[in-house]
Amino acid sequence: MPAMNNTLPFRGPAGPVRMSGVPNGSILVGDAPPPAEAIGGGVPSGNPAPASDRLIVGVDFGTTYSGVAAVYTSTPDDVDVIKTWPGGNGITSDKVPSEIAYDAPANSTSTSTAPTPSASVVSLPIPDSSEGSSSTSNIKWGFQFKPEESRLRCIKLFLDRNQKLPHFVSPLETAAQLRKYNRNVMDAVADYLTQIYKHTMDTLTRRYGESFMSMTKVEFVLTVPAVWSDAAKNATLQAAERAGLGNRHELRLISEPEAAAVYTLKAIQPNHLKVGDNFIVCDAGGGTVDLISYKITQLSPLRVEESAVGTGGLCGSAFLNYRFEDHVKSRIGEERYDEMKQKKPKTWQMGLKYFEEFVKRNFNEEEHQEVNVPFPGLPDDEEAGLESGFLVMSADQVKAIFEPVVREVCDLVEGQVQKIRAQGGIVSGIVLVGGFGQSNYLYNRLKSHFNTAAPPPYTERPTHAVTEPSPQAVEVMQPVYAWTAVVRGAVLRGLEGSMVVSRRSRWHYGTSYATVFDEERHPVSDRYWSPLWERWMVSDRMQWHIAKGEQVSERKAVSFHYTRNFRPGQSLIVEDDLIACDDETAPDAYKKGLINVCSLTTDLNAVPKPLFTRLTTTKGIEFDNLDFTLDMTIDSAALVFELKVDGVRYGHVTAKFH
Repeated sequence: MPAMNNTLPFRGPAGPVRMSGVPNGSILVGDAPPPAEAIGGGVPSGNPAPASDRLIVGVDFGTTYSGVAAVYTSTPDDVDVIKTWPGGNGITSDKVPSEIAYDAPANSTSTSTAPTPSASVVSLPIPDSSEGSSSTSNIKWGFQFKPEESRLRCIKLFLDRNQKLPHFVSPLETAAQLRKYNRNVMDAVADYLTQIYKHTMDTLTRRYGESFMSMTKVEFVLTVPAVWSDAAKNATLQAAERAGLGNRHELRLISEPEAAAVYTLKAIQPNHLKVGDNFIVCDAGGGTVDLISYKITQLSPLRVEESAVGTGGLCGSAFLNYRFEDHVKSRIGEERYDEMKQKKPKTWQMGLKYFEEFVKRNFNEEEHQEVNVPFPGLPDDEEAGLESGFLVMSADQVKAIFEPVVREVCDLVEGQVQKIRAQGGIVSGIVLVGGFGQSNYLYNRLKSHFNTAAPPPYTERPTHAVTEPSPQAVEVMQPVYAWTAVVRGAVLRGLEGSMVVSRRSRWHYGTSYATVFDEERHPVSDRYWSPLWERWMVSDRMQWHIAKGEQVSERKAVSFHYTRNFRPGQSLIVEDDLIACDDETAPDAYKKGLINVCSLTTDLNAVPKPLFTRLTTTKGIEFDNLDFTLDMTIDSAALVFELKVDGVRYGHVTAKFH
């Protein structure tokens, strides 16, 4: 009998798999939405595209706003952003609100291209519908709402159960709206992305012509938050596939701050970049703020590596809106505030729009001693600060709205700076992108925070002691097109491939296994007798293949070895759970609180029989033993698996999230 391997996993997958776990979908074009502006650039309409040319479309599905950009591969410098949307009344906007509602109770017609997965990971606590149940003709989305109409907001946040919800997002209210129309979160996200897809295809068809579009391959790249779980990324792929954007083998994901980095680092003048420089990309959006740090490793072509594990938080600009709402309520009184919202909704919307479009972006305490927010129709009230239909706000009052949220962003950026400096790195710049990234106040606060050195301590005696060097100043940059940097970067990723040579793992990744009992290491209560190995064994030991914060490259797989035993006639379809841990130190044994990422099911029937080793116990029991290797690759926003036996790929793997 050959020497026994003391590390014996219970289960193991085989073959390559990208962890999306979704069936193939078909592409739907559907009815054309209201008129859309043709995007510029590209090839002339009507000319057939060469076989190798493609249209790359980036989709930034955001918490509060979403954007779409496209580029034709033969004119790579012409990245175009869709600017007109149904319900926009001809007004151009780089993005469209991530909002959706259903006009009438659902019928049996489905908008989905595939059945809704039954995974409750992405559902609110409401009955799961195995099929979509609303007609697209009943859907309103984006700019199509009147101010007073109810709609589903921030539905993206419900895709990741690991992330906390902001106080202004009510799971109960969202569940009630979904239940009314027999929908769940996955349905709503898929329905919204369906509208994005149809409008995008209509816009591209208007620009290039039907014959050109029928002969040109369209590839989609989607963005997801850097801090999202693997299950949430998978849910995004499922929804996108149902919406018609492609199947799991065609769709590509990229993390939002990485997409922003692709665009912004390329936009920075080459003479401002040096090998070894570290840049922190802060993607400050409406709901979330995402950060990733990159170190320049090569200038031509530009190549970077992650220099710190990405972080993020719920401190986007939407929180400013709700703090502004609380401020108005406290100034004019709750009764008058409620009456305004119910009887004069346009008055409230005008004030909120002014705060949204002017105050949030342009407020600068050095230039604005006071801000006059329009609330037409409200009577003068000197005590409340209402004068001639305006609410007068002092600079200090505006700062009080901004400061708690901005402080959270500063703390997140400070955390990235400290991680890089702890490794001996130098932070050369902080790049602000996203809607909130356009804020003057946020820019100035970050600039002040990282470029203000404390004065030396006062002393009446001259001293020759060497003073401690102050932290190096960090340049803060707001690139052009900060609001669309993510979607522009997504298009560039699809066009040029990845410029990131290595990333930092957000979690520990591992699997459980059985091994020989060791009385010095294992509790006696955990042992069991193995009739095949004829030894005392222990199960549920953890083998961590990738450590949190470890550098991993999508060009180099992480490999680990397994062995598996089969009695004659036993099924060769096996299953293994991929386990993750967010703690700084991963445990030696499985325990409560670890994250069950997914189950990988493997069909080993394709493995040739001679590769199995026939073994016999001392009692004459025969069994087959198979050694294999599992390769795991981490890219920007997904995991890819591949199982090999003696270096050759065999079998089939499917992934199912829990």
